[in-house]
Amino acid sequence: MAIARKRQVSLVDTKYYHCISRCVRRAFLCGEDHFTGQSYEHRRGWVEDKLLELAKIFCIDVCAYAVMSNHTHLVLYVDDKKANRLNDKAIVIRWHKLCKGTVLTQKYIQGEKLSKVELIFFNQTVKEYRERLSSISWFMRVLNEDISRRANKEDNCTGRFWEGRFTSQALLDEAALAACMAYVDLNPIRAKMAKTPEESDHTSAQVRLICAKEGKQPKQLLRFAGMPRQIMPKGLPFELKSYLELVELTGRIIREDKRGYIDNINLPLLERLTISPENWLKLTTQFTRVFHGAVGRPISQASYCENLNRKRRANISNCEKLLT
Repeated sequence: MAIARKRQVSLVDTKYYHCISRCVRRAFLCGEDHFTGQSYEHRRGWVEDKLLELAKIFCIDVCAYAVMSNHTHLVLYVDDKKANRLNDKAIVIRWHKLCKGTVLTQKYIQGEKLSKVELIFFNQTVKEYRERLSSISWFMRVLNEDISRRANKEDNCTGRFWEGRFTSQALLDEAALAACMAYVDLNPIRAKMAKTPEESDHTSAQVRLICAKEGKQPKQLLRFAGMPRQIMPKGLPFELKSYLELVELTGRIIREDKRGYIDNINLPLLERLTISPENWLKLTTQFTRVFHGAVGRPISQASYCENLNRKRRANISNCEKLLT
């Protein structure tokens, strides 16, 4: 039985979540129809463009993504502090970029004065918008609805484009986050859709590598903030160079279908996360196969389950084997 979304998201334990959406019907909805030869590859661009557009509106940052032929992988960071920090006007302006809003929010933006009664209802509405702008469920809903409508219009049909629910996994610590991001970035290579990360279209890896050539980080993705320290700025707790080297090497091992250990290169990221090369390879090729819920070391799992009042700790044996 599916677990309610509110029992999967605990921002006290982690703000990082891995989300997967899958198409219904057949793979060529976002890829190529092998029967007719018609290509629907352009829809992958739709997903990527909409995803990065929504990241500017919602208080949710994109850490990694891969838009495949029949499914999408996203690693998201929920910035609830930003949502609480924004004033009422900023919240309403952001929401109006998604929907028309209400009569009261339209009056407020136009500078009209609200009565005391109207102000009560307006404040309730703004509170609701504020919560939605830091909600993974709303982010995925807006993303998937837009793509579904465009695809159905293009196909001149009705019905579902995506499966009913997206899958969500909490990434409880740095080890789980790094492994999941690498798994997502290397999806096209594992699927034999690309030979290298820089050739992997519609992925965060490609975007980061293009910017890295110019010594920059992409503005549309969550930045790498470097090694964890006492005063830590917002961003991924890794060095960009170390992560990209790790992805490149892992991708090479996957392409050559090799097993064994990683050598001849200094990989401080793996050393700091204390993940063995053998376990790393398994994590970055079978992440969703070995984990079906929250992912993290046992101590992180215990805290997460306690805060959500859940008795059963999913994945605990695999987390002990692969992340410790």
